[in-house]
Amino acid sequence: MGLEVQLEPAFGQLSVEWAVMGSTPPQRQFLFHLHAPDSLHLGIHVTDFHSNTWEAVRSVSQLDDMQDSIGIGGTWSEFIDYLVNSIKSEDTKLVLEGPLNSDGAAAAKLVAQKSKGMPRISIAMTKLVGSAATEAIANLSLQLFKEFKSINESYVEERERSMELSKVVSAEKERNDSIQSQLELYTKRQKIQRIGSSDINGAQNSPEKQATQDTKSTKVVNRVVPAYRRAKVRGAVLQDVEDET
Repeated sequence: MGLEVQLEPAFGQLSVEWAVMGSTPPQRQFLFHLHAPDSLHLGIHVTDFHSNTWEAVRSVSQLDDMQDSIGIGGTWSEFIDYLVNSIKSEDTKLVLEGPLNSDGAAAAKLVAQKSKGMPRISIAMTKLVGSAATEAIANLSLQLFKEFKSINESYVEERERSMELSKVVSAEKERNDSIQSQLELYTKRQKIQRIGSSDINGAQNSPEKQATQDTKSTKVVNRVVPAYRRAKVRGAVLQDVEDET
């Protein structure tokens, strides 16, 4: 059985407190690096890049025992998701224990909780010194840079896609504006033509025009035909003839 999940490296800032009441926590900020060295282990590194660097590496079998001890049910992948999300939550803190000396705290544990009311996870950390601490800090810095580079490249690609999309939208807007202008011009011309046709028909059918036409018609009807163009009436005159006796 392995982790069975694609675990992406995670980074974050931790709050720090002392287990002993009244103790003043370190002023330096702590960062954590959560990663999977291989498919059978989960690794956590915490450092202030000075005198406090801690490490916790848990095998799959140890994580399985942790699931039983915490009492989290569900599948194996659900437990790994819960563990990772708990460590990445804002409430995760590093609790320092033991006396403080020039080399920092003597012991520490990572306490994480996904949300209030959910099971709390506590992971004991091992202090790293010398070359081991230097190596852990160097690896964390390198991985953090790679993560930043990946995010920056994604941002650049997204910005380029956004610019290309803006160009397409702008060109489409200009095309739509041109079509709209042509449509408005066509509509305006049609309106002018309709108004012109209406004015012509109105002038032809106006009372003054109609009266003029009626007057002309009347003159034609009442015009006297000249005598020389009148038709002669021909016919026979009937008279009574008395029989001769």
